[in-house]
Amino acid sequence: MSIQTPTEQRALFIYQVFVRNHTKEGTFKALIDDIDRIANLGVDVLYLLPVHPIGEKQRKGSYGSPYSIKDYRAINESLGTIEDFKALIHKTHEKNMKIMMDIVFNHTSYDSVLFNEHPEWFFEEDGQYTNRVGDWWDIVDFDYKHNPDLKKNLIETLEMYTKMGIDGYRFDVASFLPLDFLSEARNAVKKIDPDTIWLSESVHGGFLRAFRNEGFEGLSEGEIYRVFDMAYDYDTQPALENYLKNGGPLEAYTDWLNLQEEIYPKNYIKMRNLENHDFGRFASLVDNDETLLLNWHAFSFFSKGSTMIYAGGETLSDHHPNLFEKDTLKQGPKDISPMIKTLASTVRSRLFTEGLYTIDKAKEGNVIIGSYQLEDDYGVGAFNVGKANQNVEVSLIDGIYQNAINDESLTVKNGCLSTDSMPVIILTSLENKRTIK
Repeated sequence: MSIQTPTEQRALFIYQVFVRNHTKEGTFKALIDDIDRIANLGVDVLYLLPVHPIGEKQRKGSYGSPYSIKDYRAINESLGTIEDFKALIHKTHEKNMKIMMDIVFNHTSYDSVLFNEHPEWFFEEDGQYTNRVGDWWDIVDFDYKHNPDLKKNLIETLEMYTKMGIDGYRFDVASFLPLDFLSEARNAVKKIDPDTIWLSESVHGGFLRAFRNEGFEGLSEGEIYRVFDMAYDYDTQPALENYLKNGGPLEAYTDWLNLQEEIYPKNYIKMRNLENHDFGRFASLVDNDETLLLNWHAFSFFSKGSTMIYAGGETLSDHHPNLFEKDTLKQGPKDISPMIKTLASTVRSRLFTEGLYTIDKAKEGNVIIGSYQLEDDYGVGAFNVGKANQNVEVSLIDGIYQNAINDESLTVKNGCLSTDSMPVIILTSLENKRTIK
């Protein structure tokens, strides 16, 4: 993370869209028609999966992976024209949102413009051009060593899109990219737009370790934060999935959240996301249980950092569009847009971006308890991720409070709060804080 990264970015609400499958038409124009609804959710950043032409050689599926890119400086004609893309940028800005592009600078398709023109820029092993991750058979990796012209070309691509109006970049498998290149690229882009947002898809720790064990260079999360403003929270995901899938301890997950406070820079920003294009819908992980979905979504916003929702999450969809086919997004059974909008608005205050943050598991039951403290303001959250009604101890004196999520009154009695189906966020003053012994 650059030392200049403002903690205000912790308040960002990012909305992820796969243009091909977002609508029946799968075009920029159709997405423009949906912009008003997206903006009304309280979204700050519209994030698009790659929008470039897709390679045909060794293609996965009928349509191919958007991460197997043929030409970085062109727009996939099935999505629309470059003018349609510019119109989307304009409309997004008109609604006071920023727009973020997915950047895939680890590899290209085997029939890419750059591979055709500069094969010397690509990774070669045993006399064959290839990649360093076996099951990514549709792509060929870059070889950044001794190729300054490759770096120059890619930086010029970023400069082109920044001048076009792109406000942020999400770097695919950023952990596999050279730190010196990333630093140089960031500096070049920041000269054009100092407020550009840099989001890293830093990979899981186990994946990074395996990659390094094969003799390749890979960036740790600490190194990632030397360049990027925010990073995915994949470091916590194994513990979360173990709890959800295998009945593992919830404490292992909350312990990881606390560890982040110790091992990352003071102004670190984690991008919290329950689901994305790579991983299945969160609804499927919790058997479409509405109570669990409400609580986990609320906790995602409450957790320290920015928050991303994959399109459809606001209706609790369990449909995970196929990355390699035309597979139009199917909305879920319940629209929780009002709650999402409230949550996005609630966490924009300085209490959540600058406050002292604590997180823990309740002593009894599977309830996550957290708090924020800043000057005279105090906030407490309780998220029942175990479903069963629980009386949990909270750090508030006895009294009647208001749930910021739905405005309902809540009673703290004998230092305890009853949690049922609805997640709780209480915003109050520091004088109502109680020390738990």
